[in-house]
Amino acid sequence: MSGHSKWATTKHKKAVIDAKRGKLFAKLIKNIEVAARMGGADVDGNPTLYDAVQKAKKQSVPNKNIDSAIKRGAGLEAGGADYETIMYEGYGPNGVAVLIECLTDNRNRAASDVRVAMTRNGGNMADPGSVSYLFNRKGVVIVPKGELTEDDVLGAVLDAGAEEVNDLGESFEVLSEATDMVAVRTALQDAGIDYDSAEANFVPTMQVELDEEGAKKIFKLIDALEDSDDVQNVFANFDVSDEIMEQVGA
Repeated sequence: MSGHSKWATTKHKKAVIDAKRGKLFAKLIKNIEVAARMGGADVDGNPTLYDAVQKAKKQSVPNKNIDSAIKRGAGLEAGGADYETIMYEGYGPNGVAVLIECLTDNRNRAASDVRVAMTRNGGNMADPGSVSYLFNRKGVVIVPKGELTEDDVLGAVLDAGAEEVNDLGESFEVLSEATDMVAVRTALQDAGIDYDSAEANFVPTMQVELDEEGAKKIFKLIDALEDSDDVQNVFANFDVSDEIMEQVGA
């Protein structure tokens, strides 16, 4: 996952300060609303909501916005939208498999946005199931490195079901089965270890190695997809070396 995860981590940090901050806030708020609707407004009794709230707080979403989103989602306050999750599948440049997770109250708009972003950036839509088999649903917890070593993190999460800990440079990525993610996150908290985010993501089982040109194309495609208000997450099975990451970054 090295290059791909490192790219995601770098982008995650930039997202906090760039012009898309409002868009990022909106997506985090939407996550909270849906989690509250599915599992109720009790943050401690609803792990999905807990993780959505923690992620929003890490990105400095104001508490009053978070509280309102919980109330709207749980039906305690008017104005909640009826969002549904839709997965789209496709191929980007260089045959990179792309999974696009949408959270939308308008299926037609979401489909149109995704199709336009794909076709304008060298991608093609694919039939359901033709790409998703290349990914596994995994729990992914990102832990900021600070003074921690890989052994510190591993020691805290091993008995909780963690499968591997990857060094991403400035943070560690802890992978587990999606069903073990809450246990892994809780084990970190019990050990006094802070974490940036905990969520179930689609992790590729095989990867396409990209050169600088290929990396630029796939980043452009993912940026275009994420520009849609309906797109929550984009997962892709590419890998980029650290050297190429630096070239693309420059």
